[in-house]
Amino acid sequence: MQQHYDYIIAGAGCAGLSLLQRMMQNPFFSKASILLVDQQNKNTNDRTWCFWEQEAGLFDSIVAHSWPAIAVHTGAFSKHCQLHPYRYKMIRGIDFYNYVLGNVRAQNNITHIQGTVTAMGNGQQYAWIEVEGISYTAGYIFSSILPGTSLQQQAKEAGAHYLLQHFKGWVVETDKPVFDAASATFMDFRVSQATGTAFVYVLPFSANKALVEYTQFSSSLLADADYNAALQQYFTAFLPGCGYHVVEEEKGVIPMTDFVPQPPGKRVVLIGTAGGDTKASSGYTFRFIQKHTAAIVQRLQQGKQPQVPHSFWYRRFRMYDATLLHILVKQQMQGSAIFGTLFQQNPVQVILRFLDNESSLRDEWQVMRSLPAFVFMRAALQQLLRLPGKKAGKKSLSEPALNS
Repeated sequence: MQQHYDYIIAGAGCAGLSLLQRMMQNPFFSKASILLVDQQNKNTNDRTWCFWEQEAGLFDSIVAHSWPAIAVHTGAFSKHCQLHPYRYKMIRGIDFYNYVLGNVRAQNNITHIQGTVTAMGNGQQYAWIEVEGISYTAGYIFSSILPGTSLQQQAKEAGAHYLLQHFKGWVVETDKPVFDAASATFMDFRVSQATGTAFVYVLPFSANKALVEYTQFSSSLLADADYNAALQQYFTAFLPGCGYHVVEEEKGVIPMTDFVPQPPGKRVVLIGTAGGDTKASSGYTFRFIQKHTAAIVQRLQQGKQPQVPHSFWYRRFRMYDATLLHILVKQQMQGSAIFGTLFQQNPVQVILRFLDNESSLRDEWQVMRSLPAFVFMRAALQQLLRLPGKKAGKKSLSEPALNS
């Protein structure tokens, strides 16, 4: 096996495979040598990605289901929203892996190896990576693996906020038609908020089958029995008398932080959650990965360095996210009240643009004026004074401990 490549992609998750798919469909990369590295086989349905789009996207052919409408529930109100021109889409992890890796197998210029990345480094002319004791070099490494200590530890050292969005979901089949297959429940806050912002979302595939997922924002995970109990209580409360059986389970954790890891060199580019593609205030990641990887491919094709510069608009949205995250971490206002107010007082299209970092200043003014001014202005001022990230030193990419 060769030791030097034009590009190395470290991590075959959503970010790494999205970047690779974009490279494969672009003739510019047809003769480039590419190495893909991951420690797992990617042969299980380990997660589900949900997002909204107006047009057909890069992965539309593997969208498992989509919905033209969503519903939001709190203890005080319920709202049903038609999303046009958006659709809410869902992609299953296993379908995503099979699709991209199937395309990889048809390419002669891509090498895929399985192994653990133990070290990574950045040189003047190339970057290097060590996999199971063997070193490989490349012009650029695109890594969804965070070098050095964990994201949580780095955020703590930087004085940044850090929450966990953790969840467990059941794909259930019911003994009678109880779901509306044309509408997804986006957030249902009619569950206990005692241990953190919590909600259930329901993604119906038919009148008798749906993914029902319990999600919580908090600093620590729950015991598995607690997730099960929350899901069982939801069925009892809102689908009474409905018999069901669980045909599939999924479970996961998404970090929510206003800390953005800084790449220590120009030849290692961080992508995915490691590259700041997870929205700090909501945990949504898929669409931000698509934007980031599209920008990387465009810059490479133009002969530019692939580190995508952060614009003023990017920094503005990071400020919004940090403000909301501050309120959630400090428990200055319940998350259910914040998101409930947003959906109650704003058109859903405005909220989706805002959550996608694609809103206009007019949209943002409309969103801001719907929220309690004192709470948010005080939190925003605290973020301006805090300047997160100034305490963190640069991490050496040669540190052996890596966390995805």
